Amino acid sequence: MEQRKECINGYSMNNILYRLLLGIVKLHAILPMRVLYLLSDILYCIVYKVVGYRLKVVRQNLKKSFPEKTAIELLALEKKFYHHFSDYIVETIKLAHISQEELNRRAILHNPEIINPLVAQGHTCFILLMGHYGNWEWFTGSTAWFDRVKIYQIYRPLTNKAFDRLFINLRTRFQGISIKKHETVRDMIRLKQSKETSLVIFIADQSPNKSNLQYWTSFLNQESAILTGPERIAAKLDIPVIFVDVRKVKRGYYTVDFELITDNPRQTPEFWITEQYTRLMERSILRDPAYWLWTHKRWKHKPPPTSPKDGLKVPPFGELEGANN
Repeated sequence: MEQRKECINGYSMNNILYRLLLGIVKLHAILPMRVLYLLSDILYCIVYKVVGYRLKVVRQNLKKSFPEKTAIELLALEKKFYHHFSDYIVETIKLAHISQEELNRRAILHNPEIINPLVAQGHTCFILLMGHYGNWEWFTGSTAWFDRVKIYQIYRPLTNKAFDRLFINLRTRFQGISIKKHETVRDMIRLKQSKETSLVIFIADQSPNKSNLQYWTSFLNQESAILTGPERIAAKLDIPVIFVDVRKVKRGYYTVDFELITDNPRQTPEFWITEQYTRLMERSILRDPAYWLWTHKRWKHKPPPTSPKDGLKVPPFGELEGANN
């Protein structure tokens, strides 16, 4: 009885917190972008200069990723990152009110037609690999770029139930659908069998769980464990894999380009897809490092002593016959 009462009270508190957060977000979301960016400038001072949010993690990540940069260069990159991080926060808040038309004007998908020949081949389900770069949240509204296509996003439920509900609310405003990480395989089998055209987004640049350290390679000058789940699912279900290349054009404006990694995953060597994603993600980051999420603990795992310096040897991108057809 007491346990049930605690559960009810816990649900009530989470529900109250969720409604409070949603109200605050919606109140700010109605503001024009120019006003939100003024708030972002204030937020930058608070997050970076006052609180120093994960500053130690950011500095360590930047220093190890760019050992050739001087202290002055690293400091400039650090400041640019926190400016962007503050912009990311207010831009994500804006999802609660932004119109589909404005979102399409600010987050442009250059080549949605890349899936057309693949659909003509009989494919209906696609794996999209992207990273925490630019504003990945704005891509949830990209359903408008397609005709009769549904977009799904794999996500890890947050510990705080109120914040979890808030992010689900924002991510599903434009008919995007969220799939819990532990339900990924089941739901993708269902999508494959349903024959409806589906794009399933994996944010694949986070560190794997300790029990899934299967593939190590060099990434940003550090030996890194890379998620292999998307590759395993692609090979098992014969699903084409596409890389999502995000660019930040200027404040509040992004572009996205699709790059086909393979439409024949069963014919690629083990870990080839994972390696190609890693190289493409690294290319995006190196193009302008400030727009990657440097606050997350990407390198919390250490490689085993027997791990080769450059990871397992797989054919370089573009050299696998038939992989990009």
